[in-house]
Amino acid sequence: QVQLVESGGGLVQAGGSLRLSCVASGDTFRHYAMGWFRQAPGKERDFVATISWSGTNTYYADSVKGRFTISRDNAKNTVYLQMNSLKPEDTAVYYCNARLAFLDYWGQGTQVTVSS
Repeated sequence: QVQLVESGGGLVQAGGSLRLSCVASGDTFRHYAMGWFRQAPGKERDFVATISWSGTNTYYADSVKGRFTISRDNAKNTVYLQMNSLKPEDTAVYYCNARLAFLDYWGQGTQVTVSS
């Protein structure tokens, strides 16, 4: 079992920045690939970014490439999402995800609102 707790969301103006954090507890964090997803009102949950267990490999949705950066600190059991040049269309609830083989865990989400 892995428990995930996100933080760092809030209200920011367009062009601003936020850094989301997700702290994991329970199973061995460093074994898991970690990701961020987001869900806007009335829409499906979409992939944002993912990072391999070692931090070597990262992948991004086209919509955030060049603006968002995912990173992890295995010593702190934490994954981060640095979000720069935020746009109103980035407004959503952001969810942290931990994945290992068939195991799949989610956090409760943190709200990000970008005003124009």
